[in-house]
Amino acid sequence: MTKIAAIIGGGVIGGGWAARFALNGWNVQVFDPDPEAERKIGEVMTNARRSMPGLTDVALPDEGKISFHDSISDAVAGASWVQESVPERLEIKHKTFGAIQQACDPEAVIGSSTSGFKPSQLQDGMARPEQIMVAHPFNPVYLLPLVELVPGNGIDGPMVAKAKAILTSLGMYPLHLKKEIDAHVADRFLEAVWREALWLVKDGIATTEEVDNAIRYGFGIRWAQMGLFETYRVAGGEAGMKHFMAQFGPCLQWPWTKLTDVPEFTDELVDLIAGQSDEQSGAHGIRDLERIRDTNLVSMMRALKQQDWGAGRLMKAHEATLRLVPCWARAQTISQTPASPCKPCAALCRLIGLTTTVT
Repeated sequence: MTKIAAIIGGGVIGGGWAARFALNGWNVQVFDPDPEAERKIGEVMTNARRSMPGLTDVALPDEGKISFHDSISDAVAGASWVQESVPERLEIKHKTFGAIQQACDPEAVIGSSTSGFKPSQLQDGMARPEQIMVAHPFNPVYLLPLVELVPGNGIDGPMVAKAKAILTSLGMYPLHLKKEIDAHVADRFLEAVWREALWLVKDGIATTEEVDNAIRYGFGIRWAQMGLFETYRVAGGEAGMKHFMAQFGPCLQWPWTKLTDVPEFTDELVDLIAGQSDEQSGAHGIRDLERIRDTNLVSMMRALKQQDWGAGRLMKAHEATLRLVPCWARAQTISQTPASPCKPCAALCRLIGLTTTVT
């Protein structure tokens, strides 16, 4: 049976979700009032078709069909996953969720791409609040596996399990946060780094390129493969994390950073940063930069896959599922009658929520 995902809002993030689902064999139904939505999603799909197959050494499923609809009710018809990616204004999101819940399957997962709102804020006043949860991805959605899945404080159960299983079947990593907080987890890190970078540029300490170089030639590489705490554990040497914290913990009291303060976004600061950014990267068009980014990300994750580590381990596990599923799916396609999967396929299908019988 064909799986259907509805994408409500087809910008950069919504388009990335459309690509992630479609290239994993789902049919995708899009609603976006922007008359340019089809063109914009088409450009995202071009990038995704070029890069996403490079993550695995197994062919992806046949690409699903993408269709565009004039109403939310048409877009969500038959969908088992609905992803909201509309502008970050709570009143717009509430109106959107209301329209979605009037027309969607009550058993469908409704995910929100919000980077800042808590699930309790999204669920407030909704007909079925437990159906709505934060599913915050990272750009490009078709390559980066992390999804911050936040159903709300203490909320768990079949709907959350279903969401985790679907995301896993797409080759993603659902980071299930049991407690809600503004901006979730990852964006809180990014916000802190962003604020400090703005100060460094504003105060003339570093240019935008020098800030980027400090990241991509140094700790950014470490973080990509080992994260923060594991990196610092290694830095502690044989004595471990306690030694690292005893040695460097006092540094947190030094006046190194301005992380609790934010520079004023004056025209002068915006012009300074935009001008330096143009000088740094202006030789490349945005599509060129996207392709460079995607090629680099695929290369890095393939290297990690060879080491069975980090994001590469996740890609390796997803590749294993792609090897298993076709033995059952092809049998049903060829015979046009229900087929019994082998035991490994049956275990996989239970994981991603498909009903099977083993004879």
